[in-house]
Amino acid sequence: MAEPLSPEATATLRALLSGPDPVSGALLAQVPHARVSGRCGCGCATVDLEVDRTAVAPAPPHDNPAAEAGYTTPHRAGAMVCSEDGYLSLLEIHSVSDAPISTWPDPRFIER
Repeated sequence: MAEPLSPEATATLRALLSGPDPVSGALLAQVPHARVSGRCGCGCATVDLEVDRTAVAPAPPHDNPAAEAGYTTPHRAGAMVCSEDGYLSLLEIHSVSDAPISTWPDPRFIER
């Protein structure tokens, strides 16, 4: 069963999708309608997303990842957003070390 996005995941999505391009804007409009539909099995904060497709239009066609950036602190990590059929489908965090990152770092530390 789908569950609400955490405030930290929502803030990360908003920060990653803050670009001026039409794809980012269309995906950003989906954030209030997105829910967590699954989690990564390794223990990291990565989540699968589903969007209420009756509430918002799809983004224009684009490549994946739709947005990505690195974090500078407290972890050396990266985050990315992917979509499927124009709708948010994945918010992923990955570490440069072998240890999974189990919480979303502060989006103020995202570097584009």
